Amino acid sequence: MKDYWVWCGSPAKGEDGRFHLFASRWAKPVSFKNWVSNSEIVRASSNAPEGPYTFEEVVLPPRPGYWDATMTHNPTIHKHGGIWLLFYTGTRRIGLDGSDAPPTKPIHNEEFADFWLNKRIGIATATSITGPWTRRDEPILDVNPEGWDADITSNAAPVIRPDGSVILIYKSSNGRIVDHNAVPLKLGVAIAKHWEGPYRRARPSPLDEFNGPETDIEDPYVWWQDDHFESIFKDMTGKICGKYHGGIHALSDDGINWRLADDPLAYSRELLWNDGTTTHQGQFERPQLLIQNGQPTHLFAATGDGVGGFDKMTRSWNMVVPLKS
Repeated sequence: MKDYWVWCGSPAKGEDGRFHLFASRWAKPVSFKNWVSNSEIVRASSNAPEGPYTFEEVVLPPRPGYWDATMTHNPTIHKHGGIWLLFYTGTRRIGLDGSDAPPTKPIHNEEFADFWLNKRIGIATATSITGPWTRRDEPILDVNPEGWDADITSNAAPVIRPDGSVILIYKSSNGRIVDHNAVPLKLGVAIAKHWEGPYRRARPSPLDEFNGPETDIEDPYVWWQDDHFESIFKDMTGKICGKYHGGIHALSDDGINWRLADDPLAYSRELLWNDGTTTHQGQFERPQLLIQNGQPTHLFAATGDGVGGFDKMTRSWNMVVPLKS
């Protein structure tokens, strides 16, 4: 979108037979790093999985007076029965002074922390993929003051089982902010007997089994494949999958305890285009899958032009990569 940064694409095939993409956007006059304070969730649609997708509407604008007062981000769309479930991250400024308005200029490191440390996971529901959407007054997964995840909950990655129960992978950190980033990033597991909740931690520790306690991972996507769970997520250092900011592929029998796939590299930032050229993307993250008839058919991920960091981008967009059958 010409006047916006775009990120976080989550696809689904609607009851209308068309393909819908839920994404995050925020105005370009503020910094790309203002996603934490200015993002809103939008919907676009297409006649084909590969797009092009046309903007339709703002789905979840900031909601003054609530926990998602200034930002909505990280959409991931799912369905159970006749109900569409839109999991997302919201936040508001710490030390709120009576104004819920998002910033109108680029934020500094201290301001970034004010928004980052209030991130929580919520859910909105609708009977149609085009809405209207009903939000909850409170997050579905708050922080655990006594645990490793005492600072934030974000980047929801749910699997909704046929009985309505949920396995939910989420992101948290220790709250240390370095150059607009929190380090290290870790993933935890929550469960619920029904998607409406309540949600509780399924394990006291994060997913450190891949690379020890110094694991730095984020952006999970989880799905049920035949008779087990599978996931892909971002390797912040490349120490696990072998590619810096590449994708990790992991498996689980119960959704709680995980192991690396035989080939742990799910994807890299090298893209092969249909004209035969290749590019090395500066970013390729927040991966999500379009699953049709029980099989992943398309990989969606957020990316942008420029190599070497978010500051070098002049535009960003959502990629669609058809998968080989």
